[in-house]
Amino acid sequence: MTLDPNLLSSIFLGLSAWGGAFIAALWLSLIIWTYRDIKSRGKDPIIRFLAVLVVGVLFLPGIVIYLILRPPYTLEEEYQHTLEEEALLRSIEEANTCPGCGRHARDDWLVCPHCHTKQKKPCHHCGYLMDLAWNLCPHCGTPAPGMRREGDSMDEALQPLALNLRPPEVDQDYEDLQDVEELELPALEFDSLTEGEGES
Repeated sequence: MTLDPNLLSSIFLGLSAWGGAFIAALWLSLIIWTYRDIKSRGKDPIIRFLAVLVVGVLFLPGIVIYLILRPPYTLEEEYQHTLEEEALLRSIEEANTCPGCGRHARDDWLVCPHCHTKQKKPCHHCGYLMDLAWNLCPHCGTPAPGMRREGDSMDEALQPLALNLRPPEVDQDYEDLQDVEELELPALEFDSLTEGEGES
């Protein structure tokens, strides 16, 4: 059985056309994939252009070169990695350790049981344990002894201290004194005083 040479040439031509179309589509899809991939991995437009150029000119060897030289992480992966590092650092910083000996310390400890370093101070008003650096209780708003709130006058700052230190009978004496100060004293005339001085 003999094969028709025209049939063979048409089959070969069809296969060649199909193969050429496949290779062209593969080439174009690799260029598009390279552009999308490098776009997700870098912000520099020159690097994007060079990556697409290498794949476009060298085709399959170009894609191998690109895969070797491309950045290992996408921008999203780098961002997630940065967030994980920050969270890890924050958890390390927030972990309570004694500044004296570096051992683990609990939130409700006043002093370290190992080295006796002071960890917290109690609020003198509500008893809540505050960090040593805090000058104001976050629960009741009372300033630490020796500190005062912003905007308070001297009288407002001293009032709680005076009320806590005075015995109750002093409060009564203070109220009586205020009543006496409110009494109106008769006004003396200036002329009568000067006359009295002239006679003496």
